[in-house]
Amino acid sequence: MEMDQFYYDNKIVKKFLYATIFWGIVGMSVGLLLAFMFLFPNVTDGISWLSFGRLRPLHTNAVIFAFVGNAIFAGVYYSLQRLLKARMASDALSNFNFWGWQLIIVAAAITLPLGYTSSKEYAELEWPIDIAIALVWVAFGVNMIWTIFKRRQRHLYVAIWFYLATFVTVAVLHIFNNIELPVSALKSYSVYAGVQDALVQWWYGHNAVAFFLTTPFLGLMYYFVPKAANRPVYSYRLSIVHFWSLIFIYIWAGPHHLLYTALPDWAQNLGVAFSIMLLAPSWGGMINGLLTLRGAWDKVRTDPVLKFMVVAITGYGMATFEGPMLALKNINAIAHYSDWIIAHVHVGALAWNGFLTFGMVYWLVPRLVKSTLWSTKLANVHFWVGTLGIIMYALPMYVAGFTQASMWKQFNPDGSLTYGNFLETLQEIIPMYWMRAIGGSLYILGAFVMLYNIVRTIKAGNEVTDELAEAAPLTKVTQKRVSGEGYHTWLERRPVRLTIYATIAILIGGAVQIVPTLMIDSNIPTISSVKPYTPLELEGRDIYIREGCVSCHSQMIRPFRSEVERYGEYSKAGEYVYDHPFLWGSKRTGPDLFRVGGKYSDNWHFNHLYDPQTTSSGSIMPSYKWLTKDEHDRSQTEAKMRAMVSLGVPYTDEEIANAQKWMDEQAAQIEQNLYSDPDFADSYEADKKFAKENGIEFVDMKNREVVALIAYLQRLGTDIKIKDANQETSSN
Repeated sequence: MEMDQFYYDNKIVKKFLYATIFWGIVGMSVGLLLAFMFLFPNVTDGISWLSFGRLRPLHTNAVIFAFVGNAIFAGVYYSLQRLLKARMASDALSNFNFWGWQLIIVAAAITLPLGYTSSKEYAELEWPIDIAIALVWVAFGVNMIWTIFKRRQRHLYVAIWFYLATFVTVAVLHIFNNIELPVSALKSYSVYAGVQDALVQWWYGHNAVAFFLTTPFLGLMYYFVPKAANRPVYSYRLSIVHFWSLIFIYIWAGPHHLLYTALPDWAQNLGVAFSIMLLAPSWGGMINGLLTLRGAWDKVRTDPVLKFMVVAITGYGMATFEGPMLALKNINAIAHYSDWIIAHVHVGALAWNGFLTFGMVYWLVPRLVKSTLWSTKLANVHFWVGTLGIIMYALPMYVAGFTQASMWKQFNPDGSLTYGNFLETLQEIIPMYWMRAIGGSLYILGAFVMLYNIVRTIKAGNEVTDELAEAAPLTKVTQKRVSGEGYHTWLERRPVRLTIYATIAILIGGAVQIVPTLMIDSNIPTISSVKPYTPLELEGRDIYIREGCVSCHSQMIRPFRSEVERYGEYSKAGEYVYDHPFLWGSKRTGPDLFRVGGKYSDNWHFNHLYDPQTTSSGSIMPSYKWLTKDEHDRSQTEAKMRAMVSLGVPYTDEEIANAQKWMDEQAAQIEQNLYSDPDFADSYEADKKFAKENGIEFVDMKNREVVALIAYLQRLGTDIKIKDANQETSSN
């Protein structure tokens, strides 16, 4: 048979691989800075774009979408061509994928520190960037599917099943979670509100972990582990069970992030049930990966590539065992909002994603430059330093989580909280934060060792060129099942049908959970006393979002005795009906704020934002001095209110027309309240006098950003009183 000759596109693999290393070090560096901010909260004092709240989403986006995202593309572009025995269908689409993705990363690196954020975890980027992500992702998918149609290998290998499921599911998740109503070029509001927004967000958030951080990496595992070990996959049948059960079950598990919240119980219980079932396919994949190394353990002891991959698969197994356990309500009641979750997430991120990527880099680069790795010893140093970094990061965070959970829930014999001051818990775990910072330092040190090793390997090798290959052309045969052919074997040569079935599998769970919550009003009963935010409170809420306060403070009081005693009446679903987006949070570095309204004076909030340590000794909250000085831009208030009307918030035309006057009146009252503090009055008047004498523009206090934020904080949780807690109506 005459063979076709063609060239694999290695240049696109090189681009994504180099971007992976670069953005990985950038993202990890930001994460390390954040770790040290827990120890030195004012290390970036006064620099708004370097504040913790703005850098935290930059870190998560950088490591997820820049580091891991580029690694996915590098691995897929390399393996897909060889599994299909075909060059990528379009070099133009490949390059559009690369440059478009890098521009998106740069846009994120600019906009997030500037405070342009939707606040939704792992989906913080604003609407123009969301559209760009969708376009680039579709280009990637089109190129992949087009290449599958041009293949010279009839059957689709298991890695490709995971790639297809990743493309379809991430597209669905991204589009549905990011349906927003734009207000301006870089400001939008989620079309969902409160409980509905929370469910959609964690349907996305959990499955972003599932279908961006897990399924594509499982595909890479199924390709690179057998290649590195020179062994076939342990079980073809297990891979089939693993794939279909994983993609079907995973999509249901999102609500386990919202246990004991205002989410309807039926949705919570579905999330719990499917999370427990998720253990079986997850461990099936881990077992398939580890048993692929049977007969290759001598090589594992000497080959750093396989060492990284073994720890990666083990980390995947640990994280996917812990995840279902954390979905059990009694365990979740302890772990949620604590540093236990931080430990859990980073076992998966640092071990599974990080180490599999490192192993892939060490395996690929020498082959791309037609050389050998410059230093196996340095690769082994990276492995051991990185492994020690993971241990020193994760173990202290587990201890911190257990400590928090224990102290938060302890009572004295008289029924009072043993640790009534939230800061008592915080001070107890500061040593754990030191150990975390040391562990993170070791991990990134290993990444720099890898960078040096890879640079030397590249310099000693040849220029990356496209690789000549040959394969027999694919002959046409009947699309019907032939005698003795298994159903799945037949399905593997029908890519369209396989993709459709995978799409149906992931849509079922999402539809069952989300459609009733969005469509059935009785799921979210309203409370008659809950009113929309005033214009000034709405603006203050946007400042709260901009500054990333949701990263450290929750707004969800669960129905536990300890939380009600500490924070106030537990949260009701109807209290969030005007919240676009929801701000329940997922971590308590500071106390819950849902009932903070009226708890402290306006002066306390002002001083707390200016210098938190003056009001809360031992606090690790950074100062927000710029809020007390910067003028508040109110030019878009009416547009924001009109957008809210479009989303169902009942502002009247008269209220919108009088928004500026309404804001002035509320701001003037807060300014007057601030004047009740003699120290504030003296300082404010001195500043005004100094500005006048030196010809400096002076911004009246009522027009500063801090006043709007105080208005929002003083509103939180004040719409209902305890005696009104059950006065809910059945209409929405």
